[in-house]
Amino acid sequence: MLVPLILAASFFIFDGCSRKGASDKIIRTEVPARPAGQTDMLQFAADPINDVGIGVVGLGMRGGDAVERLTFVPGCHVAAVCDVESDRVDASMKYLSSKGLSANPYGGQEESYKALCEDPDVDLVYICTDWLHHVPVALYAMEHGKHVAIEVPSAATLEDCWNLINTSERTRKHCMILENCCYDFFELQMLAFSQAGLFGEVIHAEGSYLHNLDEFWDYYWGNWRLDYNSKVRGDVYATHGFGPVCQVLNIHRGDRLKTLVSMDTDSFNGKKHVSDRTGQPCEEFANGDETMTMIRTEKGKSILIEHDVMTPRPYSRMYQLVGTEGYASKYPVEQVLLRPSSAPEGIPDHENLNAHRPMTQSQVDELSARYPNPILTPDLVNLAKEVGGHGGMDFIMDYRLVYCLNNGLPLDMDVYDLAEWCCIASLSALSMDNGCVPVEVPDFTRGAWDRIKGFSYAFAK
Repeated sequence: MLVPLILAASFFIFDGCSRKGASDKIIRTEVPARPAGQTDMLQFAADPINDVGIGVVGLGMRGGDAVERLTFVPGCHVAAVCDVESDRVDASMKYLSSKGLSANPYGGQEESYKALCEDPDVDLVYICTDWLHHVPVALYAMEHGKHVAIEVPSAATLEDCWNLINTSERTRKHCMILENCCYDFFELQMLAFSQAGLFGEVIHAEGSYLHNLDEFWDYYWGNWRLDYNSKVRGDVYATHGFGPVCQVLNIHRGDRLKTLVSMDTDSFNGKKHVSDRTGQPCEEFANGDETMTMIRTEKGKSILIEHDVMTPRPYSRMYQLVGTEGYASKYPVEQVLLRPSSAPEGIPDHENLNAHRPMTQSQVDELSARYPNPILTPDLVNLAKEVGGHGGMDFIMDYRLVYCLNNGLPLDMDVYDLAEWCCIASLSALSMDNGCVPVEVPDFTRGAWDRIKGFSYAFAK
């Protein structure tokens, strides 16, 4: 097993975070050499699969919904289902039967997933287990010739990230993170605006997971999530807010994450949740009520991400883009601002744009019609809203995954996205455990981050 080596050094930094000549400590983790004979997975395209057989592992809240949703996605079928709890397998089989469909059932034992991964009817293993089982299932599936798609957070440690990368590279199998928020309608449209240059150069972005889980703690404590937070420090659930802004900033497609610094509060509500539910005093709770991480990229841009599931803040993924010529934000209300001198002509009331107030909805609608995201075709939007899944973004995510596999195209999100978005958990804890010092973000592409110029979607010709 690969155990990342932590290297701490004090030296002169000239990266814009310190004044020239200042002596600072920065923590580096080992970037292992690529094993002999392996090449990277950037823009990797597998052979087309006409009808993707999907095996869903983990049939709880997310997995059970995925089984139902996938029956509406063209170009695929649910070939197998698996859960350690047999009643969940029975429920999914009953649903499929109600639609005149069938699948191979596996379940009842801790390692029932292995039989599903060995099933010749399965092309893609769709993993929706608890967080700690994501990587073992994915590694076994790739070793047995299956592509994998993993719910978030897909990897909990740096060791997990590197193991997934090395296995994906060696087996030449896709390893995708199931980050649905990259397919929310506002994020998709703002990505199109950014790529059209409406914001100028995007130089700062913000993302978060702010979600008061008070009403859900009984469910999660009975299972695993509150227990996980009580034992693990750091931003353990970064990807919802982080993934979409990384796409806008072309991370490992012309820029890369370079250095981060993290800080958290003490645990106030975390300890209280445990005490209230166990009746016993809670002296230690690892995860702070609020965690903040600042990141600087190789090209001199910045990102702020936050994690807070403990306080009564309104739900927010923050999602802010700050450009040299414009701005966009999703929460608490959707806003788009463009510098009047840089805005395209022909939008309603163009002459009266003001840099101190957001554009009207009619102005944003006109820009959206002029600069559409190529994914958001009318037919797909209508189908996504009808099928649902967080308003339709889950369906669009599944649709794009299957479409790319059908057509032998690179996926929208690769194994390096997975590693970059998930490594924040380990690296934020490493920063905080060492007095909130800077930590260098590993180059998971091992030197290839600047080979591709800009994020883009692949489409069949």
